[in-house]
Formats: sequence, structure tokens, C-alpha cells
Amino acid sequence: MSLSKFKTILIAVFIGGLTIAIIMNPKESLEASSRGLSIWWEVVFPSLLPFFIASELLIGFGVVKFIGVLLEPLMRPIFRVPGVGGFVWAMGMASGNPAGAKLTARIRQEKQISKIEAERLVSFTSSSNPLFIFGAVAVGFFHDASLGILLAAAHYLGNLCVGLTMRFYGGREASSQRGKRKIFPPLKEALRELHKTRIKESRPIGKMLGDAVITSIQTLLMIGGFIILFSVFNKILSIIHLTDLFAQIISGGLALLQITKDLSIPLITGIFEITLGNQFVSETSASLLDKMMIASFILAFGGLSVQAQVASILAETDIRFQPFFLARILHGIYSSIIVFLLFKPLYTDLQSSNQAVLPVFSIIQTPDWAEKYWNALLHFGPLIT
Repeated sequence: MSLSKFKTILIAVFIGGLTIAIIMNPKESLEASSRGLSIWWEVVFPSLLPFFIASELLIGFGVVKFIGVLLEPLMRPIFRVPGVGGFVWAMGMASGNPAGAKLTARIRQEKQISKIEAERLVSFTSSSNPLFIFGAVAVGFFHDASLGILLAAAHYLGNLCVGLTMRFYGGREASSQRGKRKIFPPLKEALRELHKTRIKESRPIGKMLGDAVITSIQTLLMIGGFIILFSVFNKILSIIHLTDLFAQIISGGLALLQITKDLSIPLITGIFEITLGNQFVSETSASLLDKMMIASFILAFGGLSVQAQVASILAETDIRFQPFFLARILHGIYSSIIVFLLFKPLYTDLQSSNQAVLPVFSIIQTPDWAEKYWNALLHFGPLIT
């Protein structure tokens, strides 16, 4: 039997088995589906839609090109990507997954970046947004806002390490940059590129806005489908005890790292779905350091649900998915190590100092905005959607 035929049979068996499992467990499947829909409706849709629409307009009007010219001296030598990568990185951190992949694919379609540069860029611009880290994970699951500082620091420093690692990916490929490089590009040159890009855009403003809304909603509908699908898939794996089987395999590796085996099932769950995995981590009786390391890995890896969303977005371009997947594993490892190194200075020591009188602008008070904003988003999100 050829490999192609075997793959066809394997896929057919997998999809058929999943369908049968859903039919045999309608109540559990409905609950999991409702949970995934709730996450998308209340949080993902209202929080990502404005970013997606704004980014489409910024690209169309040439603002991204303007930013790219100014950031070229920073992004090119450090990460070996064009200056527009700075815009993608900032938007990716602000709005969370899969905004980085969406914007990278968009500027690749605009020919502002080469294929290898796009694969480098998408590898370190995929991250969870601060609202999810502080509001959902730190406050919602662990009930400790100060843990958000530790998780956010590890998450974004890990992303930086991934970017520095992936700069060596691709060897000495031809750069998308043309002409002589300038150490400090003048503002006049950036404004000239901004004007050129705007002039090239033949669509009127109303048409651009309508296209931006339609494209953004289509992307968000795709994201919602993946969230619901993987929520159900994760529940089915738990029902048929495959999660327990995978957990037994993972527990050996955790034991080697001196991490309690109780975190094996939450880790497997988080590999499939990031939100439920972090919730399970918070409910275990493991030490706080172990839980933070696993939670940080899950946040960095993003879950197969997020990765399926990214794969679907990248499929519209010539950007390969494999570098992104490897970068997520690297991000998880880097973030876990950083949590281990920073746990004492960023959490233990701060908690000790919190026993004394705190200054007015103490950093320990800063995450309060996240809890209020998260609760407001859960309340008003459905109305916005």
C-alpha cells in the first residue's frame, strides 16, 4: 500500500471515528461546543474585530509602509526582517493570536516581504494578548493579579528569544529590501512611501472600509469554527480516555524535569486548547512554580486550536507552516525557563515586599486594570458582537 493511500485511509478513519464519538456523546459535545462558542462570542470576536479592520485600513492607506521605513534600522539587523515587521510584532502582542499570522500573510500578499522573511516574522509575532494573560489566566484562573507580571514577562521575553533564534533561519537568502541601506532613514522618505502606497490604492474609502469589514469577519468566523471544533475534540479525547493515555506518556518527561505528574493531564489539554488547559493547571495541587512553568508553556505553544487557525491563514500564501510550529515549541521552552529564572525576583520577592507599606506607583497594583477590563469585556462583548 502506498503512503498516499495509507494517509487517505487514516484521515477517513479519524474523521469517521470523531463523528461517531460526537453522535454517541451528544450532551457532552453540546456543552463543549457551547463553551467554545461562548469564548468566541464574548471575548475573541469583540476584541479582535477592531484590530483586524484597523490593520486592513492601515495597510491600504500606506501607514504600515511608513512605519516599516522608520523601523528598518531596528528590525533588519536584529531579526533580519523588514521594518514592517515592527508593526506586525506590536499588533500581534496587542491583539493576540492569530493577528500576527493574519498581518504577516497580508503584507506577504502585498509583496512587502519575502517568503523566508515572512516565515521568520510569523514565528515570533504570535502571542497571547496582555488582557488574556492578566485577566483570564492570572486573575480568572489563579486569582492572583501579580502572577500576570511573571507570565507576561516570560511570554514576551520568550517571544524575543524566538525572534533572535529564528534570525538564523533561511541562511543567506535574497533580501526583499532593494537599494542601498540607510542607517537612519529620513522622515521625508517614509512620508514619500506613505504617499506612493496611498496613490496606488484605487479603491475609494467606502469600498476599502467595506472590504476590511468583510475580510475581518470572514477571518473571525473561521477562528470561531476552529475554537468550537477543538473544544469538542478535546472533550471527546477526554471521554474516550485518550487524554489519560497521552498523560501517562508525558508524565515520564515531567518526572525527569522534577515537575509533578499531576500536571500531565492539564498539559495535554493545553496542547489542544489553551484556555481549558490553563484552567486545569490552576486547579491542580502542584507547587506554584510548577504550575507557572506549565501555564507559561501552554500560553507560548498556543494550543493546536490556534495553530490550526494560523495554518488556515498561511495556506492562502506561500508561507510554510513548519517553521511556525517549531517556533511555538521553542517559545514554550524559552518561556518555561524564563519563569523558572524570574519566579523569585518577579513574584516571591514582590509578594514579600507587599507586606510592607507600598508606594503609590507600585508595580504590584498595575494589573488591576486587567481584571476590570476583562469583566467589562465579558459583559459588553456579546453586545458588541
